[in-house]
Amino acid sequence: MADEHQFIEDGLRRSQINEFFADELGRAGYGGMDVAKTPMGTQIVLKAEKPGMVIGKGGKNIRKITTELEDRFDMDDPQIDVQEVDEPDLNAQIVADRLANALERGWYFRKAGHTTIDRIMDAGALGAEIVLSGKVTGARSRVEKFNRGYIKHNGEPAEEVVDHGQGVAVMKLGTIGVNVKIIPPGAKLPDDFDVREDAEVPEVEQAVAGDDEGVEALLEEEPEEVPDAGAADDVEVPDEDPADVIDEEVVEEVVEETQDTATEATDVAAEEPVGDADAEDIDELDEEIESEAADLVAEMEAADDEEEDE
Repeated sequence: MADEHQFIEDGLRRSQINEFFADELGRAGYGGMDVAKTPMGTQIVLKAEKPGMVIGKGGKNIRKITTELEDRFDMDDPQIDVQEVDEPDLNAQIVADRLANALERGWYFRKAGHTTIDRIMDAGALGAEIVLSGKVTGARSRVEKFNRGYIKHNGEPAEEVVDHGQGVAVMKLGTIGVNVKIIPPGAKLPDDFDVREDAEVPEVEQAVAGDDEGVEALLEEEPEEVPDAGAADDVEVPDEDPADVIDEEVVEEVVEETQDTATEATDVAAEEPVGDADAEDIDELDEEIESEAADLVAEMEAADDEEEDE
């Protein structure tokens, strides 16, 4: 069998044994069990409010339970040890069974819940929570919670420190589930801390580099003067390579000559009028066009006259 299946099988078996003890030892105040496997067999430690009722007269009841475990759960030589619960109000399973019995006897759920949780806190518990779920007062089911003190819900402390108990109250309208969580007094939680008033704290001395140096000596020193950026006389200009220095005057003269030349060329082009030679050429071109047009008209008229004579 695989390890995962073995874990599931062990958990299911443990749950069935717990239900068996709760049914058989309900009147004796069953408060839980611890199961451990030993080389000699299976060691079972029962917690009960009334150990005498668990053992029975002359050990009759305990022998009956042992035989039932061997036959129903196939356990080899189970050894049962019964321990009395010192404070029943701090045992979650006993408290859950008591509350379920109170609800079955007709107690109002709020009165039963507040009374039970007050008894838990009066017993010295650090925190407690009671959850009632089911048809508490009407046809519709709901959940009622009662909280006191400090309680853990998640993580390892919720599994190791918090004591869990479950019970069932069978009512006329239906069943009511009772869940009880209790943190017993003296439980060590991971977020606990103590404030010690008598603790001696060593004095911290600041190390000084020299006799004359220190914070006071640094404060007494005068700050260095920063030269003014606007004062040209106080600022020293580093020497530059003559080859990298550009003569600004020469550049300005070249730019001015270029601008003057471009301006003169523009002015000349704008002010120069059209010459007489260009005007004569235009007139001669117009005369040639007119003469050619006149010759073309004359040829057309001559052609028309010849057609008429024919």
